[in-house]
Amino acid sequence: MTDKITIGIIGLGYVGLPLAIEFSKHFKVVGFDVNKTRVDELAREYDQTLEVSQNSLSLALGRGFVVTAQEEDLDAVNIFIVTVPTPVQAGNKPDIAPLLSASKLVGLHMSTGDIVVYESTVYPGCTEEDCVPVLEETSGLAYNSDFSVGYSPERINPGDKVRTLANITKIVSGSNQSTLEILVELYGAIIDAGIYPAESIKIAEAAKVIENCQRDINIAFVNELALIFDKLDINTESVLAAAQTKWNFLPFKPGLVGGHCIGIDPYYLTHKAQMVGYYPEVILSGRRINDSMHKHVASSCIKALIAKDYKISDSKVLVLGLTFKENCPDIRNSKVFDLVSELNSYKVSISVYDPYVKNEKLLDGSRVSILKRQPVFLDYDLIIHAVNHDEFKIPLDKLPDDMMVYKISGMSF
Repeated sequence: MTDKITIGIIGLGYVGLPLAIEFSKHFKVVGFDVNKTRVDELAREYDQTLEVSQNSLSLALGRGFVVTAQEEDLDAVNIFIVTVPTPVQAGNKPDIAPLLSASKLVGLHMSTGDIVVYESTVYPGCTEEDCVPVLEETSGLAYNSDFSVGYSPERINPGDKVRTLANITKIVSGSNQSTLEILVELYGAIIDAGIYPAESIKIAEAAKVIENCQRDINIAFVNELALIFDKLDINTESVLAAAQTKWNFLPFKPGLVGGHCIGIDPYYLTHKAQMVGYYPEVILSGRRINDSMHKHVASSCIKALIAKDYKISDSKVLVLGLTFKENCPDIRNSKVFDLVSELNSYKVSISVYDPYVKNEKLLDGSRVSILKRQPVFLDYDLIIHAVNHDEFKIPLDKLPDDMMVYKISGMSF
């Protein structure tokens, strides 16, 4: 099997690159990305996402792993794996344009007998109803006769060095039994945690999207608790700590819900539900709560400054962290941007420090700046601990007791 397979990974981001590295240990792999800068960086053994070490990338390239932005390099591929982003448009409508563009690209280079696997998060039915017609049209081949497809949802957790690709159970599905068997064997070569063969592509698609919906709703619940307890003048962290002494209490914490999955995937499921005449209530109400939490944080901080008789326009606020989660450079859909924008509307002076973010142009505001080095905390009137990077934990513990520090992980000072 190994000698006959050449895998093409379409999209070399947080999902595609780790996948390509693991597959390169067993198969010929071509990694394709439309971003030539990204391709050049990988060729120089540098991964800006920090998901793959320089040593791992170097070893993969030494094994013959090809990174390219040249479409013709895909001609040798017979198993295509699509890992492109699936964002939302204005109004939270799913944007599958990158997925359809990738499908067109694959269709132009696939041959009879090839398999196309999608890993991008989608709504149930997207693979067969939206992507397959593009593959057929551009390739001139017939679905499940000349080629087949599979769906194996990604479960990458950016920045997590424990639950890595090989250590997470992989759901695999195929458009027919023979394709499923091939994909189970293919992914089985790189996944230590085991393979779960789904009954159909739609089931695999649905399983993926509800994983993040469930987490989103659980976080929305504790966020709503934080809003209630704030009005009752009760410390949310203390309440949760007490409740967690019961064995079956789920240990979720309040916070800003961003990233490319949790804050987006629920809209894919609700979009499909509405298409068939069902209008979700719980999922969308959770989204509304989570999407508004940055306003609550900003309001709480401004009220705290006023309570201490600070003049708002003269106040200096430090925001620690800009990424969507701790210990990774991923800023996609980070709600800290929304928080900074909300604070900026109050005309406070804002500085942002994040050791994982170097681009000073990310925040465009006359009173907002990204600091290049760790700030002197005592220079600020209020600190917002927005992201739990490991670098932030020790310095914060050494601050004076009377210094105002708002911890988003507890929605409290």
